[in-house]
Amino acid sequence: MGFKASHKYARISPRKVRSLADMIRGQRADVALDILKYQPHRGARLLEKVLRSALGNAMDPDQNSGQGARIEQLVVRDARVDGGPMFKRMRPRARGMAHVIKKRTSHISIELE
Repeated sequence: MGFKASHKYARISPRKVRSLADMIRGQRADVALDILKYQPHRGARLLEKVLRSALGNAMDPDQNSGQGARIEQLVVRDARVDGGPMFKRMRPRARGMAHVIKKRTSHISIELE
């Protein structure tokens, strides 16, 4: 039985967060929190919030048929960062041309087991 949490439309490029998600995939939940806490990246803060939300879902007795799960036993089964929609902005360039600037978003999801 898995416990999930997700953050949709996070205003960060998926490429910047995927390497952090790879670091915590397969780790125990408490170890994954320690790993993310000492990373200097902004994406680590976002992943940490989603992981804490998944832990909160696991501790909720309503979702867990009357008993809370133990943090020491939970493992990050799936940590996925998918691309979301992009904001497209135009930037003027030389000779009357324009370049598109894509402001990327991410869908961050974590599943504990």
